[in-house]
Amino acid sequence: MPDTPNLDPRHFHPTDTAKLQPGAPLEHPPRFLLLYGSLRERSFSRFMVEEAARVLSALGGAPRIFDPSGLPLPDDAGADADHPKVAELRDLVAWCDGMVWCSPERHGAMTGIMKTQIDWIPLSVGAVRPTQGKTLAVMQVSGGSQSFNTVNQLRILGRWMRLLTIPNQASTPKAFQQFDEAGRMRPSPFYDRVVDVMEELMKFTALTAPIRDHLVDRYSERRESAEELTVRVNQTAI
Repeated sequence: MPDTPNLDPRHFHPTDTAKLQPGAPLEHPPRFLLLYGSLRERSFSRFMVEEAARVLSALGGAPRIFDPSGLPLPDDAGADADHPKVAELRDLVAWCDGMVWCSPERHGAMTGIMKTQIDWIPLSVGAVRPTQGKTLAVMQVSGGSQSFNTVNQLRILGRWMRLLTIPNQASTPKAFQQFDEAGRMRPSPFYDRVVDVMEELMKFTALTAPIRDHLVDRYSERRESAEELTVRVNQTAI
């Protein structure tokens, strides 16, 4: 062992590259939860998420879109995890292998509706972190010129939720010009970028989901768990 006296050798594991090799594929089509950030009748973030879902389906994925209408504010009176919309969202987060977040840019930032959905996703449920090690793709729509403020914010949140946020992203400017009356995205480089992002999301998910538990296995958590177990089983008051 090198000069690392603070390391606990019982819980410090050298990287096992064999465990990082492609394992058995998922036993089900990769599952994706898609979130959008506007409740308008002509919600361009919803339209873009619907196009993304179609692409994911064509790629062999199983997408599901969450409707945020009726989701309470996290700190509102009477709002808790038993609320039907909160329970639905959390069940979908537990179900999925990856996510797509798409928000309009409003006042240079994501919308409150988008942030509310993310705020209702817990960092942990008991000993389980429902988002840890799952994949994430981020997208945004803008009413004016192209911007990346919102996707940058979504990346920060994805990192905070311990999601594997893929490198590619989509930002669609002047969204009112990019969708027809039926809400379908017109052919353009912006549509092609959505396809690129969904292809990349599918590849990263297929690659990482089978080894997700190993990817997020951490020294600090192994050590902490062992110490807590020692304290518990050696209690003199039992």
